[in-house]
Amino acid sequence: MVKQYNQPTPEEIKAEKIYQEMGLTDKEYDDITTLLNRLPNYTETGLFSVMWSEHCSYKTSRPLLKKLPTEGKHVLQGPGEGAGVVDIGDNQAVVFKIESHNSPSAVEPFEGAATGVGGIVRDVFSMGARPIALMNSLRFGNPQTEKGRHLVKEVVRGIAHYGNNLEVPTVGGEIQFDDCYETNPLVNAMCVGLLEHQDIQKGIAAGVGNTVIYAGRDTGIDGIHGATFSSDEVEEEVDHTQAVAIGDPHIEKKLIEACLEAIKSDALIGMQDMGAAGLTSSASEMASNADTGITLYLDAVPQREKNMSAYEMMLSESQERMLLVVKQGREQEIIQLFEKHGVDAVAIGEVTEEQMFTLVHHDEVVAQVPVSALTDDAPVYHLPAKEPAYFEKFQQAEYHPVVKDYAETFKKLLQQLTIASKKWAYEQFDSSARDCTVVGPGSTAAVVSVHDDKAIAITTDCNARYIYLDPKTGGEIAVAEAARNLVCAGAKPLAITDGLNFGNPTNPEVFWQMEQSIAGIGEASLKLEVPVISGNVSLYNQTKEQAIFPTPIIGMVGLYESMKHITPKDFQTAGDLIYVIGQAKAEFGGSELQNVLQGSYSGKAPSIHLTTEANRQEQLLTAIKEGLVTSAQDISEGGLAIALAECLFASKELGALVHLTGDPTTELFSETQSRFIVSVKKQHQQAFEKMMEDAKQIGEVTNNKQLVIWCHDEKCIDEEVETLSTLWNHALPKQLESKAYVG
Repeated sequence: MVKQYNQPTPEEIKAEKIYQEMGLTDKEYDDITTLLNRLPNYTETGLFSVMWSEHCSYKTSRPLLKKLPTEGKHVLQGPGEGAGVVDIGDNQAVVFKIESHNSPSAVEPFEGAATGVGGIVRDVFSMGARPIALMNSLRFGNPQTEKGRHLVKEVVRGIAHYGNNLEVPTVGGEIQFDDCYETNPLVNAMCVGLLEHQDIQKGIAAGVGNTVIYAGRDTGIDGIHGATFSSDEVEEEVDHTQAVAIGDPHIEKKLIEACLEAIKSDALIGMQDMGAAGLTSSASEMASNADTGITLYLDAVPQREKNMSAYEMMLSESQERMLLVVKQGREQEIIQLFEKHGVDAVAIGEVTEEQMFTLVHHDEVVAQVPVSALTDDAPVYHLPAKEPAYFEKFQQAEYHPVVKDYAETFKKLLQQLTIASKKWAYEQFDSSARDCTVVGPGSTAAVVSVHDDKAIAITTDCNARYIYLDPKTGGEIAVAEAARNLVCAGAKPLAITDGLNFGNPTNPEVFWQMEQSIAGIGEASLKLEVPVISGNVSLYNQTKEQAIFPTPIIGMVGLYESMKHITPKDFQTAGDLIYVIGQAKAEFGGSELQNVLQGSYSGKAPSIHLTTEANRQEQLLTAIKEGLVTSAQDISEGGLAIALAECLFASKELGALVHLTGDPTTELFSETQSRFIVSVKKQHQQAFEKMMEDAKQIGEVTNNKQLVIWCHDEKCIDEEVETLSTLWNHALPKQLESKAYVG
């Protein structure tokens, strides 16, 4: 007989529809009663509410995710485990994943961002990999409002606090600003780890009679219903603070070392972190993966609070906790291993033949449901999609900007927060921990050494404005631009992890945005041969009907066969020739120029031809490997003029003299895709031009510390590099330090 204590009865749960408060719909509750052939009690209802939440089950996004390409010649583990795994040769593999912590960060930005870092790191070392690098991708609203400034400062502080204390370097990332993120900031954290092939671990509870071990921090009441909270819109007037867990990086640091030692023992069967839905998801998913059952004795669970109920223990998302399955009879050697590292570990259950999820508390069975009911039987929704009215309108409208003063417009663009230097943020991160960072924040891509002469490059990217205007094209661009970043740095793109951030999917127009952008990501992934090996879906990012721009973040990892191929984005030597690869078109929809002139986005997004993109990337990477390229930078937000300036900011001595033909506004500020700025030594001019089909020499690196751009016979821009650098560097700190206004 299933017992419960001081909680609503099953009959009361049904009559008063208490399950709705947990996030279950009437139909979902009815489906649960059918699966169980009885009414669930309070604890069981809680189990289903978190496991059937969007955050855990992907019930609305799963049909779309199945369309993404997930296989490739380098892929050792695709989606379905804690993180994806890609072979990099020499018996080594990189493990990586990106995950959002949006809702917690909107409520408690410091703790939400910090625990986002902690959670993604656990995903990686649960696979048996040592974490070697962190990245992030952040979106904010106006940093001059009191709330906006608080969110920016506290999110960055939280990321720095956790990563720095963990001593895993934060090597790069991106930050963009748009009003749609005012109440719904996006905090996406990415972690990359390194392992040898034989050390790959999976989250399985195999072997009837084997023991379930809980390791790490004790369980508190923080984070209860965090998965459900992250599967609904944030209501500003509601206190959600209890749904936000509190992290401790010092405990996680010990946990990493203990787990990485445990994987060397043949006593270990499986391991998974207790992330969203805590003990419920880790235990049920491990059993489901092995087609077994699991029984947990909750009196043995380390508890931070007195008299915790089964419901509280199972739904808590307290941080720094891992679940392991160990061979029967060898529990003590694993427990002692953890104790050696200063980490508590205790046996709390066993693997059973009967495929049931059973919870025992105070010697009574307080919950008993089929494992498959929690995992495999979670609903899958094929939601209706509707093309928004604005889309056709934008497709028919071309935006034609009028620029009266090119130099002044250029300087305004340099100070736009999405373009301006993010040095204020990344200087708070320890980017050199572990002494393996070769290229840190502020470059086209981060570079981390992994073995002798071998390294990996890492980037995150997404222009949500394009995706808002045209989700399919924007999805293609997001993948292409991430790959461009790696190629410019001299690395061969390998694979993708995606962080899919959208509004309410029950809105047909939002679901259409999801459907189209995922289709675009899939097409670009196939064409550029970068399969999607892991990721995360974050929905309901909206408040009071105001949704964020669709923002599918692309995290990508690339490989260097030799570190001599590492290529800077910055110009290196006076006399080097400057080339632009690709012709600019009058494409300004969703551009930073449109933002400066209009303060909003409309019209058509830039077009992209994936075959052209693939060819240019392949040719440029070949030229880099053959030593023909001195520096490389892709042309993105703000256009060619911004890219040229950014190529000069690392040097105190260099300048550039450039001559452009064609319409000055288009040449200077268009964000036409598949374009690059590269510098080449004069002795390599002929070989480079022969290799690059679409390269055109436009100028030369100088030693006069001036950026001079001629458009036909008119000098459009003539500015001291130091002046431009000051504007670019000071824009973000200036806004954060200015007196906040109440918007």
